[in-house]
Amino acid sequence: MTRKQLVIDEDAIKPKAHNIGVKCLTFHCLILQADFDSAAEDVKKLKTRPSDDELKELYGLYKQSTVGDVDIDCPGMLDLKAKAKWEAWNLKKGFSKEDAMTAYISKAREMIEKYGI
Repeated sequence: MTRKQLVIDEDAIKPKAHNIGVKCLTFHCLILQADFDSAAEDVKKLKTRPSDDELKELYGLYKQSTVGDVDIDCPGMLDLKAKAKWEAWNLKKGFSKEDAMTAYISKAREMIEKYGI
């Protein structure tokens, strides 16, 4: 291998300035995912059961964070629990994964402060 080929090969593996944002974004996503996972575990330990509205809000954000926009048909009107969960999720339609995760973390922290773990 000639010196010129070596320089070209080295340049090919060096990080480019335009890739730095991608690396930062990836790191940001890893931190966000870790915070989300931690919040999801912590809300399972609440000392007091939150209100149904709070639980539906959290459920909708969780599903939007993990699945994305609602991808199932609305349950029948006789299955009230499933319909309420579907509606909570459907209200979050259009949220990006990151926005839904951030909102979930915020809501979870609010509930942890309110109810304790």
